Amino acid sequence: MHIAIVTFDGFNELDSLIALGILNQVKAPNWRVSIASPDARITSMNGVVMERHISLEEANTADAVIVGSGIKTRDIILDDTVMAQLKLDPSRQLIGAQCSGALVLSALDLLDGVPACTDLTTKPWVQERNITVLDQPFVAAGNIATAGGCLASQYLAFWVIARLVGVEPACQALHYVAPVGEKERYVSCGMENVSAYLPT
Repeated sequence: MHIAIVTFDGFNELDSLIALGILNQVKAPNWRVSIASPDARITSMNGVVMERHISLEEANTADAVIVGSGIKTRDIILDDTVMAQLKLDPSRQLIGAQCSGALVLSALDLLDGVPACTDLTTKPWVQERNITVLDQPFVAAGNIATAGGCLASQYLAFWVIARLVGVEPACQALHYVAPVGEKERYVSCGMENVSAYLPT
């Protein structure tokens, strides 16, 4: 299984790297998590420099894709050269978006008729695209999911793991990263926010 976290210049570290850390708790054979970007080297909104693992074209072949957030997302969705590289397909991929990543999914016509979660700053811009924004941290419809608020990235990671390898590995991954003394509460919160959107 290959999971790509699409990360653009100006990215929010919490949105991409929390998901990266939680997803990498899975030790299943052939499990791989990659940072995908149009640029070989990207700088976060707080000056952290990071090198990508794969290109956007390679992300198109991943089993799951999470589109991260950042301060340049509104510019990115207007960049036809970048957007043309993304050919995501919910019929064969799990596709998630964190915060302003919802704008990217909308620009790719992946949120038509689907409500979304996003951060409070991005909310009016998503609503301008005629998308209903929910006042909750996570929502999914089929193979499309969105999360709102930096720390909601844990729910996207939980959803991806639960969908690809099962609920128990998702609980174990979240349990590992949760604060000592609060682990059961974190896992319960993950289940509470995500379980309704998992196949029965």
